[in-house]
Amino acid sequence: MTTQNKLHFETLQIHVGQEHADPTTDSRAVPIYQTTSYVFHSAQHAADRFALKDAGNVYGRINNSTQGVLEERIAALEGGVAALAVASGAAAITYAITALARKGDHVVAQRTVYGGTFNLLQHTLREFGIETTFV
Repeated sequence: MTTQNKLHFETLQIHVGQEHADPTTDSRAVPIYQTTSYVFHSAQHAADRFALKDAGNVYGRINNSTQGVLEERIAALEGGVAALAVASGAAAITYAITALARKGDHVVAQRTVYGGTFNLLQHTLREFGIETTFV
């Protein structure tokens, strides 16, 4: 049994992903890093990061420390091994559908879905060979 399994739900909410205070400020709250890019110490360092051979941040839209803590906490609260946080509902819906559907697959959806989701299903995914029937 891991340490996380012994913690209560309330404790998981505030400690997972940041088991120790921020080393720079001693803050208990997770710092919000307002950055989009990160430094690579050499071309090899960058190559290893992009090849996922070296764990760490690559680019703010792909991953960042603040988002990583949120993902770890959600996974812990749900009893999962990992989680993925995205910046919008549209991104979440796109990720969910494209994780399950492939070229030649068929989706059945409610006709009254949100307009952006309707357009994704009706137009965008059609370009990828995924057809949708609205009911």
